[in-house]
Amino acid sequence: MDISIIVPLYNEEESLPHLADWIDKVMAKNAFDYEVIMVDDGSRDGSWNIVEGLHMSNPRYRGVKFRRNYGKSAALNVGFGVAQGDVVITMDADLQDSPDEVPELYRMVKEEGYDLVSGWKKKRYDSKLAKNIPSKFFNWTTRKMSGIKLHDFNCGLKAYRKDVVKSIEVYGEMHRYIPVIAKWAGFKKIGEKVVQHRKREFGVTKFGMDRFVNGYLDLMSIMFMSKFGKQPMHFFGLIGSVAFLFGFVALVVVIVLRLAHIIALTRSVWFFLSMFFTLIGMVLFLAGFIGELVCRNSSTRNTYLIEKEI
Repeated sequence: MDISIIVPLYNEEESLPHLADWIDKVMAKNAFDYEVIMVDDGSRDGSWNIVEGLHMSNPRYRGVKFRRNYGKSAALNVGFGVAQGDVVITMDADLQDSPDEVPELYRMVKEEGYDLVSGWKKKRYDSKLAKNIPSKFFNWTTRKMSGIKLHDFNCGLKAYRKDVVKSIEVYGEMHRYIPVIAKWAGFKKIGEKVVQHRKREFGVTKFGMDRFVNGYLDLMSIMFMSKFGKQPMHFFGLIGSVAFLFGFVALVVVIVLRLAHIIALTRSVWFFLSMFFTLIGMVLFLAGFIGELVCRNSSTRNTYLIEKEI
């Protein structure tokens, strides 16, 4: 199979028929062998009925329906798990991503050898104050911290080699940082393509301002997990050992000075500081040790309740 198109959706019943028609026309024009995986993230409207209807008319359409809303990362992760195409393309369901970009994205992966190609919505039709300006600042920070030269990390229109989506795990709100996750997984050739951004025709945006605050917290998590996720003892243990050593040495000095009747033990600020650093060092060391134990056990963070599947 040439292409798997993954479409995460939440309350997009009006957009889906138009998106499906558009995708089918592009695929037929380029003679692609394809599948479309629509992941319904707990929609409360008639979106799933549309997905079922699309499957009845065209078996290339597959569907997964979550029992409740888990978020875009969960939808993408499940879609990645079932995708069969040599190239996997993700796009949003709101018609703001153009399926006309698919052939060139496919070519860049297959012919130019990119592991991942991210769309860049150079000209946007979103609110400048609410989305454009915060997005630029967010992308600038991510570029500096990750070293990946992309202008738009959060663009929903991306293309991947199949190996990439089968090798990475996306959870929480980590979909914003898939290029960062892919880089730390060893996929270094990451490219960018300017793509068309269209005004939303139906419905309303599902993202609020809190995504920018959560985004930076998620970036911190990824940067930490990429370096210390498998060995948290290297982070907590090091800091804890240094703090404990400092506190222990200071405590010994304070006790010696007390025995020499130079200072009063309970009145010395150094006594309390030495105790503080000793205790903090022990706590951090134990945190690293417990973290190591947790890492050796399988996680269920990517287990989602699926109500229906086509």
